[in-house]
Amino acid sequence: MKKFAGFTAATVEQRTDWTQDLFSLRIGGAHLSFKAGQFTKLALPNENGDLISRAYSIVNAPLTSHDLIEFLLVSNRNGKLSPKLQGLKVGDTVYVGDKANGDLVFDTIPKSARDLWLFSTGTGIGPFLSLLDDMSFRPANECIILVHAVRHKGDLVYRYLIDQLVTQYEGRLTYVPVVSREKIPGVLQGRIPDLIEDGTFEKQLQLEFSQDKSFVMLCGNPEMIKDTQSVLLAKGLEKYRRATGGNIVYERYW
Repeated sequence: MKKFAGFTAATVEQRTDWTQDLFSLRIGGAHLSFKAGQFTKLALPNENGDLISRAYSIVNAPLTSHDLIEFLLVSNRNGKLSPKLQGLKVGDTVYVGDKANGDLVFDTIPKSARDLWLFSTGTGIGPFLSLLDDMSFRPANECIILVHAVRHKGDLVYRYLIDQLVTQYEGRLTYVPVVSREKIPGVLQGRIPDLIEDGTFEKQLQLEFSQDKSFVMLCGNPEMIKDTQSVLLAKGLEKYRRATGGNIVYERYW
């Protein structure tokens, strides 16, 4: 088996197909050290034998699945890598980066923050599931709001895990699904930045965005991140920096 610098050859142990284009891969043998909420790279060789790689968040928490790591992926039919990943079967080889990175981790969350807002679109929910499911470093915020915005109801994945987490957090965790292209009873409709700007989230949850009490993590579509950050800045929140602190931190992979 060919070796590539910076990557370890691993094996697909399990796959879950949520929709036609949305799927999860559980991978064994990577021996990757990571913090809950971080990402690493997945890669496959192209027709010329060169490695094509891209960053993906890890869905599971460290130690929860022994040596297994799980990824939530969406296939872009025009992409160079994602269609190849979607074609993988149990037993196939995939290359996993040797290092994990990212700021959507427990250490980033200020201990003074009362409210932790986790805003995600599509596969961007992955790092937040990892963060919330980490038994060793569980966020201690009084109120934790997990927002998952998708196009269709079928894209609201990992509901079994989310239901378990809501129970385990004993009233501190609230799950808020948002669907943009279908009207679902009891589910918000629209875009995350619009629902922040018009006060929908604050009214439904009876919480206010506050420079003193709120900390916001964003992951997903770059347009969502840009627009959401703009709305939050207008509400008085500040971009997070390790040296000075702040309220808003995000992860963007493309």
